[in-house]
Amino acid sequence: MHLDLKATLPQARAIAAQIEGLGRQALFINMNAADPLKRATALDKLQAIMAASTPPGKVRVLLHSLAFGTLKPLVAANPEDAVDKAQLDMTLDVMANSLVYWVQDLFVRQMFAPDSRVFAMTSAGSHRVVPNYGPVSAAKAALESHIRQLALELAPYGVCVNGIQAGVTDTPALRKIPGHETFIKVGLQRHPQGRLTTTQDVAGAIAALCDPRTAWITGTVITVDGGEDVVG
Repeated sequence: MHLDLKATLPQARAIAAQIEGLGRQALFINMNAADPLKRATALDKLQAIMAASTPPGKVRVLLHSLAFGTLKPLVAANPEDAVDKAQLDMTLDVMANSLVYWVQDLFVRQMFAPDSRVFAMTSAGSHRVVPNYGPVSAAKAALESHIRQLALELAPYGVCVNGIQAGVTDTPALRKIPGHETFIKVGLQRHPQGRLTTTQDVAGAIAALCDPRTAWITGTVITVDGGEDVVG
């Protein structure tokens, strides 16, 4: 499930083509993943496809990476410049609470495979202060709380739940943050390895954590940043 407009849709289609080129089926649904009705429709479609396979398929990995929220100060001299209730509620619901709703629906539908994995993308903003990042910071902190609670409740079913805290990564989501140029510059200056985190770094860590030998790792936040956070 992804949310792309006309300008970025070709990238999603290119990734789907790469997956199919490896001999796998790719189902990309362009939708608002925080919409409950669309979530139900997408899961209906996925469930039907998996039921038709031999043997019937299950969800082995769920990666939650919803990056849509309000970037405004919590207080401002002009009240119109500060985040309002609707914006704060939306940010928390989309970037944190939606993880719970996706897991609930998959669990009730019995779609999780034994020894499955749930990952949620968090950030250092959950415990660091960044200008205008307050609403998203609160959402990331809430997300990490959800991760711990879900890990406790899903442990008896063999489902591991962990957060992935990537370092500063030059992505379209980062470039929507005001002052992202400073993030990149400072990140490069202070990073012990002299480079930013890449999407390949993060993907490699997630792939490794899907190995059956990592089944005892759950309820934690795993930092994938080459040491960035410890020197910041």
